[in-house]
Amino acid sequence: MNHDSQKENPAGTRSILRRLYDWTLSWAEHPAGAWALFVIALMESAIFPIPPDVLLIALCVGGVKQSYRFALICTAGSLIGGVIGYGIGYWGYELIGQAIVKMYHGEAVMAKIKIWYDEYGFMGNLLAAVTPIPYKVFTIASGAFKFSFHEFFLASLVGRSLRFFAVATALYFCGAQIRGVIDRYFNLCAWAFMILLIAGFLALRFLR
Repeated sequence: MNHDSQKENPAGTRSILRRLYDWTLSWAEHPAGAWALFVIALMESAIFPIPPDVLLIALCVGGVKQSYRFALICTAGSLIGGVIGYGIGYWGYELIGQAIVKMYHGEAVMAKIKIWYDEYGFMGNLLAAVTPIPYKVFTIASGAFKFSFHEFFLASLVGRSLRFFAVATALYFCGAQIRGVIDRYFNLCAWAFMILLIAGFLALRFLR
């Protein structure tokens, strides 16, 4: 089969996506799966574009009884990453933070974040911790604007815990059924996740 035929073959594309899904899911049985989740959650809070929910869901689906353990690991990694993001904003915004914010087209939203914090304080940071808006923009902004670190960390703890443990709870009680749905409707699930991910980036533009 030539290259052009492969481009026009949706089954080939589905096969690639399916293998990627199966590979991700295989981390649930891999000794390093939990470490991978921790590292991805840490990096996502400061710079990495893909949210850790992808691997968290895969690990929970593959190991339902360990769902809360995975949620705890994901939360811990995200909190440490958030502290790193705060530090980047506090001490290295011009050197590193500004480039990261520009990468996510978040320059204009920086002013909005300042307004949120001035008006809502703790609740402004809490909102950032649970919404699909890229969290790293808020961690860096919190440091750049010298927001209270204690309020920032508490909001992160509450928000990130709620988000990841909600996922773990759903999968703990419905893991087998959800796995069946994912296996049966893989393409729809993949598109749904991509739409959610893109929505987070578009939200930055709507906040301008």
